[in-house]
Amino acid sequence: MIGKTRRWIVGALAALGLASAPALAAAPAPVAPLVLAAASLQESLTEAADAWAKRGHPRPVISFAASSALARQVAAGAPADLFLSADEDWMDDLAKRGLIVPATRADFVGNALVVVAPAGTATRIDFRSPRALSAALGQGPLAMADPDSVPAGRYGKAALVKLGAWDAVAAKVVRAENVRAALALVERGAAPFGIVYATDAQASAKVRVVGVFPPASHPPIRYPLARLKASTNPEAEGFRRFLLSPAARAIFARHGFGRA
Repeated sequence: MIGKTRRWIVGALAALGLASAPALAAAPAPVAPLVLAAASLQESLTEAADAWAKRGHPRPVISFAASSALARQVAAGAPADLFLSADEDWMDDLAKRGLIVPATRADFVGNALVVVAPAGTATRIDFRSPRALSAALGQGPLAMADPDSVPAGRYGKAALVKLGAWDAVAAKVVRAENVRAALALVERGAAPFGIVYATDAQASAKVRVVGVFPPASHPPIRYPLARLKASTNPEAEGFRRFLLSPAARAIFARHGFGRA
């Protein structure tokens, strides 16, 4: 009797195991989060995503563009999980619309603003003299991200206004869709000078820095990140926290970013 009971229990457990096997096999795999990020983060964020994937997570899918364009996409209902902006204004805009999770917002890196020229250029720009600055840049064209909407362009215009050079160069400005497009114009020799972030200059062997804007000439360059309210991907919060970790900060520091 005992033997029959034992065989019945073993059989029942085996049947239960077989019945539950399909359910276990059908458990969904983690889905990669979709990240919308400022164009200037291209190399650094790509490396951070690779580092996150090496920890056993699905590698984040990243879309790089001007912060202004990405913020408008979010406002229009584009599905995404994280937003990384090159300035606070566009993050503020999404916050006012109720499109981010406020508690997840954080400034994670900072940057500097520079003037670049093709690598063979020997020019140096003296920012102490408005006339020297406008004389150099006024030869034009001057490549920069759109100063009406793109963060790098806004910072650049603010600096030129502060230094008294904007009126002299405004007519010769070539407005690019983002900071990397402005960099590309200088790389190709289509513009003798361009205003970009220090990290963009570091990422290119085709340009050299010919001047660094004084930090006081423009608003502080801070990059905020936040999880979007529409996100339902649990991987998004993990990656957001990783970007704020010492390991990720070391990656961004190697690419020239400073503290926010």
